[in-house]
Amino acid sequence: MMLIGIDPHKSTHTATAVDPETNRDHASMRIDGTLPEYQRMLDWARQWPERRWAVENARGLGHHLTSWLLARGEQVVDVAPSATARV
Repeated sequence: MMLIGIDPHKSTHTATAVDPETNRDHASMRIDGTLPEYQRMLDWARQWPERRWAVENARGLGHHLTSWLLARGEQVVDVAPSATARV
Protein backbone atom coordinates (compact mmCIF):
# COMPACT_ATOMS: atom_id res chain seq x y z
CA MET A 1 0.00 0.00 0.00
CA MET A 2 1.26 3.45 -0.92
CA LEU A 3 0.67 6.32 1.47
CA ILE A 4 0.10 9.67 -0.23
CA GLY A 5 0.73 12.54 2.13
CA ILE A 6 -0.96 15.86 1.39
CA ASP A 7 0.29 19.21 2.64
CA PRO A 8 -2.61 21.58 1.92
CA HIS A 9 -2.26 25.34 1.63
CA LYS A 10 -4.80 28.00 0.68
CA SER A 11 -4.10 27.89 -3.05
CA THR A 12 -1.89 24.83 -3.58
CA HIS A 13 -1.52 21.28 -2.29
CA THR A 14 1.62 19.15 -2.34
CA ALA A 15 1.33 15.38 -2.56
CA THR A 16 4.13 12.93 -1.81
CA ALA A 17 3.85 9.19 -2.31
CA VAL A 18 5.71 7.30 0.42
CA ASP A 19 6.16 3.56 0.88
CA PRO A 20 5.26 3.10 4.57
CA GLU A 21 7.38 -0.06 4.85
CA THR A 22 10.62 1.66 3.80
CA ASN A 23 9.68 5.32 4.44
CA ARG A 24 11.05 6.01 0.94
CA ASP A 25 9.59 8.82 -1.21
CA HIS A 26 8.55 7.60 -4.66
CA ALA A 27 7.16 10.76 -6.27
CA SER A 28 5.77 14.20 -5.51
CA MET A 29 3.59 16.74 -7.23
CA ARG A 30 2.13 20.15 -6.48
CA ILE A 31 -1.29 21.20 -7.69
CA ASP A 32 -3.51 24.24 -7.50
CA GLY A 33 -6.46 23.83 -5.14
CA THR A 34 -9.04 23.45 -7.94
CA LEU A 35 -11.34 20.60 -8.98
CA PRO A 36 -9.54 19.95 -12.30
CA GLU A 37 -6.25 19.77 -10.41
CA TYR A 38 -7.76 17.39 -7.83
CA GLN A 39 -8.65 15.11 -10.73
CA ARG A 40 -5.13 15.40 -12.15
CA MET A 41 -3.69 14.39 -8.78
CA LEU A 42 -6.06 11.42 -8.48
CA ASP A 43 -5.12 10.31 -12.00
CA TRP A 44 -1.45 10.52 -10.97
CA ALA A 45 -2.11 8.49 -7.80
CA ARG A 46 -3.84 5.69 -9.71
CA GLN A 47 -0.41 4.31 -10.60
CA TRP A 48 -0.62 2.79 -7.09
CA PRO A 49 -3.78 0.66 -7.05
CA GLU A 50 -3.49 0.19 -3.27
CA ARG A 51 -3.23 3.62 -1.72
CA ARG A 52 -4.33 5.64 1.27
CA TRP A 53 -4.30 9.41 1.55
CA ALA A 54 -2.95 11.14 4.68
CA VAL A 55 -4.20 14.73 4.62
CA GLU A 56 -2.75 17.21 7.07
CA ASN A 57 -5.54 19.15 8.79
CA ALA A 58 -8.31 17.33 6.89
CA ARG A 59 -10.92 19.33 8.80
CA GLY A 60 -9.27 22.65 8.04
CA LEU A 61 -7.32 23.60 4.91
CA GLY A 62 -7.57 20.01 3.65
CA HIS A 63 -11.36 19.75 4.09
CA HIS A 64 -12.40 20.37 0.49
CA LEU A 65 -9.87 17.91 -0.95
CA THR A 66 -10.69 15.32 1.73
CA SER A 67 -14.41 15.51 0.97
CA TRP A 68 -13.72 15.24 -2.75
CA LEU A 69 -11.51 12.15 -2.29
CA LEU A 70 -13.98 10.44 0.04
CA ALA A 71 -16.80 11.03 -2.47
CA ARG A 72 -14.72 9.05 -4.97
CA GLY A 73 -14.26 6.10 -2.65
CA GLU A 74 -10.68 6.89 -1.63
CA GLN A 75 -9.33 5.99 1.81
CA VAL A 76 -8.38 9.15 3.72
CA VAL A 77 -6.93 9.67 7.18
CA ASP A 78 -6.53 12.97 9.00
CA VAL A 79 -3.06 14.00 10.18
CA ALA A 80 -2.97 16.59 12.94
CA PRO A 81 -0.90 19.67 12.06
CA SER A 82 1.05 19.20 15.28
CA ALA A 83 2.26 15.81 13.98
CA THR A 84 3.97 17.48 11.03
CA ALA A 85 5.24 20.64 12.73
CA ARG A 86 8.91 21.34 12.16
CA VAL A 87 11.12 21.60 15.18
